[in-house]
Amino acid sequence: MPEQLKKSEVDMDPTVAKQYDDETPTQQKFDDFAAMADGLKIGLMGTLRDGIGPVARSMAVAKRTGPDFLFLANANSQKFNDLEKSSVANVYFQNSSNQDWISVTGEAVTASNDDPRIKEVHSKSVKAWFGDLGDGVHNAEPEDPRMKLIEVKAKYINYWKHEVGAAGFMKEVGGAVMTGGVANTGTLRKLDGKELEEMRSKHGAMSS
Repeated sequence: MPEQLKKSEVDMDPTVAKQYDDETPTQQKFDDFAAMADGLKIGLMGTLRDGIGPVARSMAVAKRTGPDFLFLANANSQKFNDLEKSSVANVYFQNSSNQDWISVTGEAVTASNDDPRIKEVHSKSVKAWFGDLGDGVHNAEPEDPRMKLIEVKAKYINYWKHEVGAAGFMKEVGGAVMTGGVANTGTLRKLDGKELEEMRSKHGAMSS
C-alpha cells in the first residue's frame, strides 16, 4: 500500500526513503544482484568523452565474476579513446518487463589482444559484429588484432528489484495518486566498499 508522505521526507526524495533497504544481509543483496545481472545479458556501457561528457552504447556481457564485468570489444572503438583519458565507466541494465534495473559504476581496465581470456569468452556469433576481411588476419577469431577486452571493476553498485507485478504496480501508483501517498513498488539497495571486496574474495577476481 502507498505510504503517507512524512514532513521529514519533504526535503529528500521520498521514493528513495520509502524503498531503500539497508537491512538485508550482504550475501542476500549480492545473490539478488547476481540473479538479476545474469538474466540481463546486454547493458549500456557509459564512458566519459573529453569535451562532451557521458556517452553510452549497448554492450553484451562476456562474463561476470562477482561484482565485476568483462566485455569483448573492437580495439578501434571510440570507447577505448575515452578510457585512455578517464577510466571511469558505468554499466546500466534494465528489465523492461518488470522495471528491475542495475547500475554498476567502477574503473574500466583494458587488456591487450594476447590476453588468454579472449579465447575463453569468444564465440562464433562474434563474427557478426567484426566481419571477416578474408586476409587470414582480420577474421573475427580470437587472434584477430581487433579483439580487445574491457573489464569494469565495480566500486559502487545500486539496483532496484520489483516486489509487485504489473497489476500491483498500477494499483500502487493509482492508490498513491488518490491518497497523496508515495508508491512503494520495490526495493532499492546498494553494494560498495567492503561488501564488494567480500564478494570478490568469495567468488574470485578475474584472472588476466
